[in-house]
Amino acid sequence: MNKKKIKFYLLDKSRWKDFEKLFGQRGACGGCWCMSWRLSSSEFQKNKGDKNKKLIKKIVEKEGAPGILAYYENEPIGWCAVAPREKFIRLNNSKVLAKIDDKPVWSVTCFFIHKDYRRIGLSTELLKAAIKFCKKRKAKILEAYPAEPYSSNMPAAFAWTGIPSAFVKAGFKVAERRSPKRPIMRYYL
Repeated sequence: MNKKKIKFYLLDKSRWKDFEKLFGQRGACGGCWCMSWRLSSSEFQKNKGDKNKKLIKKIVEKEGAPGILAYYENEPIGWCAVAPREKFIRLNNSKVLAKIDDKPVWSVTCFFIHKDYRRIGLSTELLKAAIKFCKKRKAKILEAYPAEPYSSNMPAAFAWTGIPSAFVKAGFKVAERRSPKRPIMRYYL
């Protein structure tokens, strides 16, 4: 695949059908529809499936741009959620991922990549697109919470927050590590 042919677009109303197509019947992973970080754990569990789908659609329609879609030959192949940290309420309930400081940050919370396009560096390309998007929005710090792989063949379902090596390739650095498996990484714009 020629990476130069990959195009990136913000998820807005005009791209909703592409988002649905990429996420499929299961809503990416178990009815998540990229709402896991945006809701409390109990709310997320209660809304799995169609309710989460309706919630993310409402965000797209009212707020716009909760993330970036990647396309190859006009087909949606990847997703990266990126927004101001305060949109992701579940981060605030985590001791491991609690705020480092009081500086305003934007957060990259998850990826979903079509199975045919995994393990080719698409996460890093999505991160580069997220950096450009955040620069346009005048963000100063982009933060992420990847998971250290526990094996060389970690299932995709466990890599939804990304892995540190993809972030390093995009220029992120570890800013804090409260857990051996979950660094907080930052990119300063």
